[in-house]
Amino acid sequence: MDERIPVLLDTDIGSDIDDAVCLAYLLKQPRCELLGVTTVTGEPEKRAMLASAICKAAGRDDVPIRSGSADPILVEQRQKKAPQAEVLPRWQHREDFEPHAAVEFLRQTIRGRPGEITLLAIGPLTNIGLLFALDPEIPGMLRSLVLMNGAFTGRLPSLAPLEWNAIGDPHATAIVYRRAPAGRHISIGLDVTTRCVMPAEECRRRFKGGPLDVVADMA
Repeated sequence: MDERIPVLLDTDIGSDIDDAVCLAYLLKQPRCELLGVTTVTGEPEKRAMLASAICKAAGRDDVPIRSGSADPILVEQRQKKAPQAEVLPRWQHREDFEPHAAVEFLRQTIRGRPGEITLLAIGPLTNIGLLFALDPEIPGMLRSLVLMNGAFTGRLPSLAPLEWNAIGDPHATAIVYRRAPAGRHISIGLDVTTRCVMPAEECRRRFKGGPLDVVADMA
């Protein structure tokens, strides 16, 4: 088997469905050693419950989940609710999530395995910006930093540069990009991710079984 990659996932799961798909994929990907999930933006505790529901459906209660920052560093929150939380009564999940626990969890986990961990952030960057600001050594201790963030080619003039994850907390975004580890950082922008599509009928056919049952309900 190929080398297993230790991954920390920071996500605003609970709004758009792609985050739930990503978590389900990581849980079933043999090369992924998922060290934990942290949540960000409005109602982060409910977002943690959604992550818990997907993990439970995958038989992966071993994955640590921590609730993170509800509000951006300075600007008003654009994403105040987690609409997909309406499915929670239908799925088993944890509810005992301590508020504001994500940043310290990320810090301790990365410091415990320096040079090994890929930090994958697929939501607004509040948690990661705070992490990098509070512990400036952390970026240099990552194996890699992978972001779903930004729009770089100018092919989406109606959207760029106001890509959702970047603009959700622009001050955190600035901190992260200023301190991202040189040579070990990849940003995958909206001009790439919007090309990855799956028709609705194909989603209905494929999203079945285990964690994908929860994902389909959330969608």
